[in-house]
Amino acid sequence: MEVENHTVLSQFLLLGLSEDPELQPILFGLFLSMYLVTVLGNLLIILTVSSDSHLHTPMYFFLCNLSLIDICFTSTIIPKMLVNIHAHSKEISYLECLTQVYFFMIFVGMDDMLLTVMAYDRFVAICYPLKYTVIMNPRHCGHLVLMCWIIMLCFSLTHILLVKQLTFSIGTEIPHFFCEVAQLFKVASSDALIGIIVMYVSTALLVVFPVAGILYSYSQIVSTLVRMSSSLSKYKAFSTCGSHLCVVSLFYGTGLGVYLSSAVTHSPQESSITSVMYTVVAPMLNPFIYSLRNKDMKGALRRLLSRAASYS
Repeated sequence: MEVENHTVLSQFLLLGLSEDPELQPILFGLFLSMYLVTVLGNLLIILTVSSDSHLHTPMYFFLCNLSLIDICFTSTIIPKMLVNIHAHSKEISYLECLTQVYFFMIFVGMDDMLLTVMAYDRFVAICYPLKYTVIMNPRHCGHLVLMCWIIMLCFSLTHILLVKQLTFSIGTEIPHFFCEVAQLFKVASSDALIGIIVMYVSTALLVVFPVAGILYSYSQIVSTLVRMSSSLSKYKAFSTCGSHLCVVSLFYGTGLGVYLSSAVTHSPQESSITSVMYTVVAPMLNPFIYSLRNKDMKGALRRLLSRAASYS
């Protein structure tokens, strides 16, 4: 089969979740609904935090950034999928595919790192309450988010440069519903060993260090809570961590599920279905977790809705 370098020309074929024509309208309606819920829910979080002065704290600053990342994360994947389903097409251009890979890696990594930064914020708030406002000042918070962006931009750029060195057969099929760097390495016609090694090393770094940071933060938080004499103080301190722990569990739980399913099953379709959990379901549930489990957020939401009702 003729091989071409797709830097100049070409397109890939995304096989999607199912090729059954009868399932396409159902998939379109399902993913459109989840996408709209994700975007509207996260926008509501951002609007609520921005409009309520009581929530202008580091914790909610990071939450706004997480909501923005979740919107961008799903917007990198779902719109193209919906267009392809609606047009009864599987095509995605080489440039679109690389763009999707680049931004997908940035946003999934930003999710990972922001959850670590949020754990650090809770660690400082509970273990060093008197120094909290000094340590977590706006300048420091901004630097933490900027550092996350710089790290992920560099990581993603490295992978894109490695992918650009690969060649692909004409009409290459990707057994997924979006372009993922691991899938591109698998379907490449040229040797992708270096890219695969870099991918595994970078993935390990982006998992081990954030998880270690989260575990250390919560070990110190638990140690501090044990030394507290008041049960009410313990409850109030740990209640601020509940939403964050739920989101962390959802993020790493779905990611681990995808990894285990891909290791156990040899069916690309089953792996793709499992991927829906962390690419679509997790970002959709995050706003509900933070709004339903957080008294401050629920109060701010009520005030925002009452103001909106009074204006109307």
